[in-house]
Amino acid sequence: MTTSVRDRVIAIIAEQAVLDVAEVRPEMTLQDLGIDSLGLVEAIFAIEETFDVTVPFNANEPGKSEFDMSSVEAMVRAVEDLVAKAA
Repeated sequence: MTTSVRDRVIAIIAEQAVLDVAEVRPEMTLQDLGIDSLGLVEAIFAIEETFDVTVPFNANEPGKSEFDMSSVEAMVRAVEDLVAKAA
């Protein structure tokens, strides 16, 4: 059985938050999960490496990023879109 993009993104986020995957809910924000700016950058790098995509992200101004990081669900959808475009 293959792991879905959703499952892999949630696993990356959970790892950065030092939580079990089951504790990460779609509506949670990175702040809810306790992920700081360094954790966010590490998550972005992990996403890029895992999916062989480039995330349009400006570490200096994350609020102005084209990559929606408003919630776990938003990040999953954004990665799914990047993966689809790369295919």
